[in-house]
Amino acid sequence: MLFDTHAHLDDRAFDQDRPALLDSLPGKGIALLMNPGCSLCSSRAASRLSQERDWIYAAVGSHPDAAGEVSNEVLEAYRRLCRENPKIKAIGEIGLDYHYEDIPRQIQLPAFRAQMALAEELDLPVIVHEREAHGDGMAVVREFPRVKGVFHCYSGSAEMALELVKLGWYIGFTGVLTFKNARRAVETAQALPIDRIVLETDCPYMAPDPFRGRRNDPGYLFRMAERLAQIRGMAVEDVERITLENGKRLYRI
Repeated sequence: MLFDTHAHLDDRAFDQDRPALLDSLPGKGIALLMNPGCSLCSSRAASRLSQERDWIYAAVGSHPDAAGEVSNEVLEAYRRLCRENPKIKAIGEIGLDYHYEDIPRQIQLPAFRAQMALAEELDLPVIVHEREAHGDGMAVVREFPRVKGVFHCYSGSAEMALELVKLGWYIGFTGVLTFKNARRAVETAQALPIDRIVLETDCPYMAPDPFRGRRNDPGYLFRMAERLAQIRGMAVEDVERITLENGKRLYRI
């Protein structure tokens, strides 16, 4: 059985068939699922979704693309959601994204720090989205040594991943791990301790090979497990079992 540690099933891409898809997932080997928010609106949707199935959990937070919404009022709304719903297990997804930088860094950085501080206050792990902001991302992590969590859809170097692991963090791998040009992801997956790796779809985005171009969903997570098993020279069943336990430990489930 598998734990999809990062899926956006509240996304509008699933509006036409969400209930049927959810009903199908246990039969496709999905034991647990984490659905993080990306904004206050989607965090509320994630919280509601977590109450529809026993095996779905939620996180609340504002993605770098929504960093401009972060305010005392929004942070208080996240506190309230966490108090009201015990199935909210993390703050996320939060972080930094300098790829397009539609939201300026001077807005992203304070929003990231404010939500790290909220996680510290609530004693919750965080789900970090970090793209092309490795230096600033690590600097913020070091500012909050008591906060741990996962760098999801990891895109940094193996060296940076090993540094995060030493600090008590987990590393999340998506369908990118299956892509033919995924040299850096493969190197990182080879280098890390197996007990610090979690698997995710990040659906509806980034479907794994050979399903690229389709809407991604948790039913494709088995491909990440197969590829990781191949990279590590392990049995697929062992990868599934270990990454499931890693995800449960990460989110204290």
